[in-house]
Amino acid sequence: MLTRAYMVVMLLVAAPLFPQAISPVKATPFQNDSQMATPPPVSGEAYPIAVGAEESSNYVRGGIAFNTSYIDNLFPGNGTTVSDMTYSILPTLDLDQTTPRRHITITYSPGFTFYEPTSALNQVDENANLRYRVRTSPHSAFSVGDQFRYSSTALGSEILGGGGVSGVTPVVAPGIVVPFAKQLTNGADGEFTLQTGLNSMIGFSGTASTLHYPTPSEAIGLFDSSSHGGSAFYDRRISSGQYLGATYNYTQIFSYPPETQIESVIQSVSAFYAIYPKRAFTLSVSGGPQYLQLEQEPFPAFSSWSPFLMASIGRQGLHTNVAANYAQSVTAGNGLLGPYHSKSGNLITRWQMSRTWTAGARASYAINSAVSSNLSIGSENGHSISGSATVSHSIGRQISFMLEYDRIHQSYAGIPAISNNPDVNRVSASISWEFMRPIGK
Repeated sequence: MLTRAYMVVMLLVAAPLFPQAISPVKATPFQNDSQMATPPPVSGEAYPIAVGAEESSNYVRGGIAFNTSYIDNLFPGNGTTVSDMTYSILPTLDLDQTTPRRHITITYSPGFTFYEPTSALNQVDENANLRYRVRTSPHSAFSVGDQFRYSSTALGSEILGGGGVSGVTPVVAPGIVVPFAKQLTNGADGEFTLQTGLNSMIGFSGTASTLHYPTPSEAIGLFDSSSHGGSAFYDRRISSGQYLGATYNYTQIFSYPPETQIESVIQSVSAFYAIYPKRAFTLSVSGGPQYLQLEQEPFPAFSSWSPFLMASIGRQGLHTNVAANYAQSVTAGNGLLGPYHSKSGNLITRWQMSRTWTAGARASYAINSAVSSNLSIGSENGHSISGSATVSHSIGRQISFMLEYDRIHQSYAGIPAISNNPDVNRVSASISWEFMRPIGK
């Protein structure tokens, strides 16, 4: 309810403004010298990964996929290793509409997965994504989005990769994966940018998210959490393709162990630099101090200062896309209790080998360590490494086939839900049918 309330407020505030500027990643500042880009450290958008014929707009697309998978390590640590087969039915409906003023994308994808022999894990998934951008002047922009997911499968290239690579510093603890626990996540965000001069821009954004484990016995050692926050930035174009700016960020994160709550407030002031040395290539870096405040009754309040660093790079070619980032910051939430010093990195690449063959790969790692060993909470230190690889082949215009391999390794001795599943491998194959119909601009 809190997330949806933030969405309504942001829409009501921004509706009269009808703004948009150049996307930080789908367009470059070379297209129009009078328009500035919104650099990756403040845009909140992920670098695009679609290549070649995968890129399209103004369409309605639907389809259905049938997937079968082999999982080698379902419940390691419980005395007996169980290997399971899964069978999934995955319908999808996708809408994309682009006009000179608006860009709307809506995706809805339920899923039905059956496990054999562990039928108790049979599940129904829900996935929905909404993104809306609108403009009435060449120099102002507003965007709002919402992502909802309910599932007990934390495997798959899209999930392991976190949905994409961006240049925004994470404040929610990265790398926590519970492979077979039901999870409900919902995240909303909104941003308004205004180009105040030929080479200057200001912007404001807000975010809200929730994480809920409907069956706590499946996620022992992890806890529900929620977060909300906002940021403001000033951006200056110092030359063609070079941007320098500053930003302030405030985030409040709540974790909910039984009969209490833990509040972490993270504030940061940073400088950022972004450069577009050539078309479809972006490099950005940001950093500064972070101030942490922690409260949990009946313990005394705790506060600390620490530096943070964020770097990202993206290259979008006709047949190959690559995006990567590295972050070092204070984080909290995402099932963990208390604040952590986190180091994380992500890499995504996609390659169209020929007209009908496409390959992709993702890799991620995260290291989380307690901010202070003197705290009574936040002792679940650990690390995670995950990756996936895919190969897909189009058979005609409507049928495609894909092979995928996923692996997760995690080390969190204090979290039974993870220590009982430290290593999981999955091999899957799927065949899908889809239709696409163009729609008017």
